[in-house]
Amino acid sequence: MLNTTLIYIEKDEKYLMLHRVKKENDINHDKWIGVGGKCEENESPEECAVREAREETGLTLFDPEYRGVVTFVCDRYEGEYMHLFTCSRFSGEIIECDEGTLEWVDKDKVLSLPTWEGDRIFLQKIARPGPFFSLKLVYEGDTLVAQKCREYGLEK
Repeated sequence: MLNTTLIYIEKDEKYLMLHRVKKENDINHDKWIGVGGKCEENESPEECAVREAREETGLTLFDPEYRGVVTFVCDRYEGEYMHLFTCSRFSGEIIECDEGTLEWVDKDKVLSLPTWEGDRIFLQKIARPGPFFSLKLVYEGDTLVAQKCREYGLEK
């Protein structure tokens, strides 16, 4: 299973979204997603999130918040553990991304953009403060066929 990160950088009630339109044979082609990528050898999810954000956006993140783990299972693609972060503290200037177009999008408009069906589930979870969660998404091809979520840190 791949280990990846996905980061939603926040500013003024907006997320910095990546419209994936530049890479050929991109599983995410024409989708809007956060920034992120594959963890490198000996790299923690937090280190990967900071590195990927800097490489794709030019921004340096400070204290990204680890929000959850998303397990992707699919009959067509390799399995993946995606470590999900949000971050509102950063510095730097946005650069051109070789994977697509970066754009600040109002949080209340993100769900109207073309995204993966499962992304809509975790985007709703990270839109508000909440506990750490583990979300399993099962796809057949590009169709979400099952989901299961557990939240942690809730008072009993």
